[in-house]
Amino acid sequence: MAQQLLMPKATAVWLVDNTALSFEQIAQFCKLHPLEVKAIADGESAQGIKGLDPISTGQLSREEIARAEANPAHKLKLSDPKVRVPESKRKGPRYTPVSKRQDRPNAILWLVRNHPELKDAQISRLVGTTKSTIEQIRERTHWNSANLAAMDPVTLGLCSQIDLDLEVEKASKGRPLPTAEELGATLQPARETERYPYGDDQPEEKSLDADAVFAKLKSLKSTRNDDEDEDNF
Repeated sequence: MAQQLLMPKATAVWLVDNTALSFEQIAQFCKLHPLEVKAIADGESAQGIKGLDPISTGQLSREEIARAEANPAHKLKLSDPKVRVPESKRKGPRYTPVSKRQDRPNAILWLVRNHPELKDAQISRLVGTTKSTIEQIRERTHWNSANLAAMDPVTLGLCSQIDLDLEVEKASKGRPLPTAEELGATLQPARETERYPYGDDQPEEKSLDADAVFAKLKSLKSTRNDDEDEDNF
């Protein structure tokens, strides 16, 4: 693993304030543009950033700075770290504590049901299992299939939500968008949900005959008068 400079802009601020290095030398060492280093020197950039001494952090020696100041063509080089931390390389499935291994089949069942796009290798990385176990649970040939209950591996502590989201995102790349049939039932058209459909099928309102209405009112009035006359006798 290549060594990288810590906090390049803060280191550039310190070098501008405490050395006679050229803008090009500082830019090359800090992986910045020379104009950006010039802006730092002019106070137009990196305002509020406290300079980081690369000598105190062991990333640059005073002798290396002196050589660069004496020779403008000299390129600064990072000092070798005093302690080298080996890069961790994890091969094979994720290690699962003994106390949580009994929960792996439930987590595999949850992943198979809720994320069918995941490949066996991805499930193996997430919960630390083997492809044969995944196939047995998917095909219901696992010895304990009758007692399995789908459970979220994040809730069980077998993987983090970030790891799960990354694997799902990888598996979803390049997949076609789901069709309407795959999405399931859709909303019914408004025409089918109305009490009466629009168009010619809608029942027409009856037209009113004014003469018939007045004739009916006259008959009701005459009947009422006759009843009142009978009551007077």
